[in-house]
Amino acid sequence: MNLLDDRERLLAQIRAQMNQKRYDHTLGVAASAIELAQRYGADPEQAELAALLHDYCKCWPVEKMREVLVRHDLPQELIEGDKELWHAFAGAIVIQQELGVTDPAILNAVRYHTTGRKEMTLLEKVICVADYIEPNRSFPGVEEIRERSKHDLDHALAFALGGTITHLIERGKPVYPLTLLAYNDLVRKGGNG
Repeated sequence: MNLLDDRERLLAQIRAQMNQKRYDHTLGVAASAIELAQRYGADPEQAELAALLHDYCKCWPVEKMREVLVRHDLPQELIEGDKELWHAFAGAIVIQQELGVTDPAILNAVRYHTTGRKEMTLLEKVICVADYIEPNRSFPGVEEIRERSKHDLDHALAFALGGTITHLIERGKPVYPLTLLAYNDLVRKGGNG
């Protein structure tokens, strides 16, 4: 059974995991993901489901997320790194175990929506960009990402990841290696940041 078939139940499960602001963000990401999927030829239902589930664990206590990561032997580099990334990796595990999501495309879109990775799929790019541009987002550069997303998904994502990398460097924070690999891969393929 497709989780979207019982939308009200799914939304209630998602809503129970997060505060109102995060839930509003999630709905905004879903709307943006559907629009991007339709524009670039991804499956809109996959995009909607991945977007609805992308922040499933975002509001969990860090100890609970860490427990999931350790229990599933995720890389020590991730566990010792920025806790802001944990929800994506924990979320992919939890939605598979608790909600029965088995589609690897959806699981990977959730897993890599914060870091990106080299050779991202179209769905992964859609969810990552949708997370940046959803209507509730307001940060320096968001309008540029929104505008780029109307014309070239790779350019939008490279620009967004470049901004994230710059932001982290300016604050003296480490950049997770997958993010650098994703950015470099996009730029090499012509997605100028």
